[in-house]
Amino acid sequence: MMKIEIKTDILISNDQQAELNRQNFRAAGVKVFNFMGSPGAGKTTLLERTIAELKNKLRLAVIEGDIYTSKDAERIEAHGIPVVQINTEGACHLDARMVARVLPRFDLNNLDLLIIENVGNLVCPVEFQLGEDAKVAVLSVIEGDDKPLKYPLIFRESEAVVVNKIDLLPFCNCNMESLTRDILSINPDIKIFPVSCRTGEGLQEWIDWLFRRTGA
Repeated sequence: MMKIEIKTDILISNDQQAELNRQNFRAAGVKVFNFMGSPGAGKTTLLERTIAELKNKLRLAVIEGDIYTSKDAERIEAHGIPVVQINTEGACHLDARMVARVLPRFDLNNLDLLIIENVGNLVCPVEFQLGEDAKVAVLSVIEGDDKPLKYPLIFRESEAVVVNKIDLLPFCNCNMESLTRDILSINPDIKIFPVSCRTGEGLQEWIDWLFRRTGA
């Protein structure tokens, strides 16, 4: 019982800060998306491909969340957009206070879209609101088609899921029909984008949706 109360207090405090973040984002007119998924799902590569297509249409910035290192932030910085790294040093997710601390490093009034790449994890990140407009789940086919039913919350809370690495379908045990059916059984309204960040297959539909979703 004590553990449940502590967790509840933490989440309530986090949600209060998330609401303050949300107010700041709305006041600046910037849309915020929270990318979540397992390590190796291809979140950073998806981000790179997305930035390459949108950076001449939208004013973009990125918050990179990771337990240690700045490798992902360095990859994003090479695309010439503002990026800030948050190292959680052991925590398996970003929280609203971590995000709030780095917001002064951005000129929010001169941004259209801020993408937060969360720590690689299918469980913890979805429980912590950051003030985002929408969550996006990133899943790779090499993780198998059982993940939606094993980790339903991330699919229930996300507005879209990008199913990455479809070029590897012939070489892994993943049934796309079963995967799609299970995702939709959890969240009938979710948008599903099968893509290959390596070959580019399916990416345009995803990028078009994200562009429209920003309202730009």
